[in-house]
Amino acid sequence: MILHARENFSPLAAGAISLIAERFARVTPGAVVIGFPYTNPTFQGIAFRPARNTLAIFRLLRRLQPESADVYQSPRLAMWIARLFPKTRVILNLQNDPLMMRGLKSVPERQRALRRLHCVACNSEYLRSRYMTGLTGPGPAVLYNPLTLAALPPRAAERRPEILFVGRIVRDKGPDVFISAAAQALPQLPGWSARLLGGDRFGPDSPQTPFIIAIAQHAAAAGIAIYGPVPHAEVLNAMAQAAIVVVPSRWAEPFGLTALEAMASGAVLITTPQGGLPEVGGGAAVYVTADDPGALAEAIVNLAQNPALRTSHATAGLTQARLFDTPIIAARLAYLRNARPAV
Repeated sequence: MILHARENFSPLAAGAISLIAERFARVTPGAVVIGFPYTNPTFQGIAFRPARNTLAIFRLLRRLQPESADVYQSPRLAMWIARLFPKTRVILNLQNDPLMMRGLKSVPERQRALRRLHCVACNSEYLRSRYMTGLTGPGPAVLYNPLTLAALPPRAAERRPEILFVGRIVRDKGPDVFISAAAQALPQLPGWSARLLGGDRFGPDSPQTPFIIAIAQHAAAAGIAIYGPVPHAEVLNAMAQAAIVVVPSRWAEPFGLTALEAMASGAVLITTPQGGLPEVGGGAAVYVTADDPGALAEAIVNLAQNPALRTSHATAGLTQARLFDTPIIAARLAYLRNARPAV
């Protein structure tokens, strides 16, 4: 499993892609993760091989001679590996819009990847549709992102009356919408609180950007707590306690791992119908129009004042989350590794 250079394969600073690779690696016999050698400690119990550049990756592959190689987010690297190691089955795992990636922006490039790689896998039907822009015929496979339900912290029997935002503090994720909505909702909800967890990037070195400074001021004025980035384990603990988790994304999320984690943790999920989020939330989530603080505030108040409705959505969310349990998704990945799927 070959990570992009920006990925930090560490429990202290892992982003979504590192978490996905970690989950797949734990259920794949003989798995080796290759990534950039950051200073943070890597996930325990997983074979990790540092590689500072493409040449170092090639040297490792020559030594390892793997049967398959899952390449995350790097189309051109995947194509080079397929060319240099013809006996290795190369899967290109896409987590973001292929039309924005070097090596996949044009129709001929996307056709070439389908032709020369063992498999191209997209993390949602939405992302697959983006890949197929301008194409006809067989296309990439869909491989949803996994979540290991058995590894989640215990869910609180009594949920904390809290509205939680978790994610990067960037405009696309809608933290400003969350704050505006919470500021409207909280005066109607005695005993309830709201807070945000996240930073511009993952890990303790996340910078204080002008957007984060403005968001912090906005939150302080509304009496809403905002924390910087915290380790993923703390995020999951917070979700296991909070009554409501909000994912108010403006942009078309390719998948929406935070939304899945919220449902699996027993919280009620409020989100937007952007990109792949409806595939994740199914009928369990509450959907509001993106970039509409008023609609979000109304949804928050309705759920907070209706315990039976919260219970109904939370129960449905747990059922929906089971569809993405790591053993189920890993079985799909094993199939893709061993046979070109008919899609």
